[in-house]
Amino acid sequence: MAIKLQPLGDRVVVKPMPKEEITKGGIFIPDTAKEKPQDGKVLAVGPGRMTEDGKRIAMDVKVGDVVIYAKYGGTEIKEDGDELIILRESDILAKKG
Repeated sequence: MAIKLQPLGDRVVVKPMPKEEITKGGIFIPDTAKEKPQDGKVLAVGPGRMTEDGKRIAMDVKVGDVVIYAKYGGTEIKEDGDELIILRESDILAKKG
Protein backbone atom coordinates (compact mmCIF):
# COMPACT_ATOMS: atom_id res chain seq x y z
CA MET A 1 0.00 0.00 0.00
CA ALA A 2 1.48 3.34 -1.04
CA ILE A 3 1.00 6.03 1.56
CA LYS A 4 1.07 9.77 0.98
CA LEU A 5 1.60 10.69 4.63
CA GLN A 6 5.08 11.34 6.00
CA PRO A 7 5.02 11.46 9.81
CA LEU A 8 7.16 14.02 11.60
CA GLY A 9 9.48 13.54 14.56
CA ASP A 10 8.93 10.33 16.51
CA ARG A 11 5.54 9.56 14.97
CA VAL A 12 4.49 6.40 13.14
CA VAL A 13 1.55 5.68 10.79
CA VAL A 14 -0.06 2.29 11.54
CA LYS A 15 -2.85 0.40 9.77
CA PRO A 16 -4.84 -1.51 12.42
CA MET A 17 -5.22 -5.24 11.77
CA PRO A 18 -8.84 -6.43 11.80
CA LYS A 19 -9.94 -8.73 14.60
CA GLU A 20 -11.55 -12.11 13.94
CA GLU A 21 -15.27 -11.81 13.28
CA ILE A 22 -16.03 -15.36 14.44
CA THR A 23 -14.86 -16.84 17.75
CA LYS A 24 -13.23 -20.25 18.04
CA GLY A 25 -16.62 -21.60 19.12
CA GLY A 26 -18.23 -20.31 15.89
CA ILE A 27 -20.05 -17.29 17.34
CA PHE A 28 -20.26 -14.23 15.04
CA ILE A 29 -19.17 -10.95 16.67
CA PRO A 30 -20.92 -7.81 15.32
CA ASP A 31 -18.94 -4.57 14.75
CA THR A 32 -20.60 -2.89 17.74
CA ALA A 33 -19.30 -5.55 20.14
CA LYS A 34 -15.73 -5.70 18.85
CA GLU A 35 -12.87 -4.22 20.85
CA LYS A 36 -10.54 -1.70 19.24
CA PRO A 37 -7.61 -3.46 17.63
CA GLN A 38 -4.31 -3.03 19.42
CA ASP A 39 -2.01 -4.33 16.74
CA GLY A 40 -1.22 -3.14 13.26
CA LYS A 41 1.30 -2.85 10.46
CA VAL A 42 3.65 0.13 10.27
CA LEU A 43 3.16 2.00 6.97
CA ALA A 44 5.39 5.05 7.53
CA VAL A 45 7.97 6.15 10.09
CA GLY A 46 9.17 9.64 10.98
CA PRO A 47 12.87 10.54 11.13
CA GLY A 48 13.04 10.30 14.94
CA ARG A 49 12.98 12.58 17.95
CA MET A 50 15.43 15.45 18.36
CA THR A 51 17.31 15.85 21.64
CA GLU A 52 17.82 19.23 23.27
CA ASP A 53 21.36 19.42 21.87
CA GLY A 54 20.13 18.85 18.29
CA LYS A 55 20.94 15.16 17.83
CA ARG A 56 18.38 12.87 16.23
CA ILE A 57 17.42 9.65 18.05
CA ALA A 58 16.77 6.84 15.55
CA MET A 59 13.41 5.03 15.58
CA ASP A 60 13.17 1.43 16.87
CA VAL A 61 10.48 0.45 14.33
CA LYS A 62 10.57 0.37 10.55
CA VAL A 63 8.05 0.13 7.72
CA GLY A 64 6.52 -3.34 7.57
CA ASP A 65 6.86 -4.13 11.30
CA VAL A 66 3.78 -5.48 13.08
CA VAL A 67 3.40 -3.68 16.40
CA ILE A 68 1.19 -3.71 19.49
CA TYR A 69 0.19 -0.24 20.64
CA ALA A 70 -1.67 1.38 23.55
CA LYS A 71 -5.42 0.80 23.33
CA TYR A 72 -6.43 4.46 23.23
CA GLY A 73 -3.19 5.94 21.93
CA GLY A 74 -2.75 7.95 18.78
CA THR A 75 -4.98 9.87 16.40
CA GLU A 76 -7.32 8.05 14.03
CA ILE A 77 -7.54 9.35 10.46
CA LYS A 78 -8.97 8.19 7.12
CA GLU A 79 -6.72 8.18 4.05
CA ASP A 80 -8.12 6.98 0.71
CA GLY A 81 -10.87 5.05 2.53
CA ASP A 82 -8.45 3.26 4.89
CA GLU A 83 -8.54 3.83 8.63
CA LEU A 84 -5.07 4.66 9.93
CA ILE A 85 -3.61 5.69 13.27
CA ILE A 86 -0.78 8.16 13.84
CA LEU A 87 1.08 7.22 17.03
CA ARG A 88 4.08 8.48 18.92
CA GLU A 89 6.80 5.87 19.17
CA SER A 90 6.25 5.87 22.96
CA ASP A 91 2.66 4.58 22.38
CA ILE A 92 4.08 1.44 20.76
CA LEU A 93 4.41 -1.27 23.38
CA ALA A 94 6.05 -4.12 21.43
CA LYS A 95 6.99 -5.51 18.01
CA LYS A 96 5.69 -8.89 16.91
CA GLY A 97 8.53 -11.08 15.80
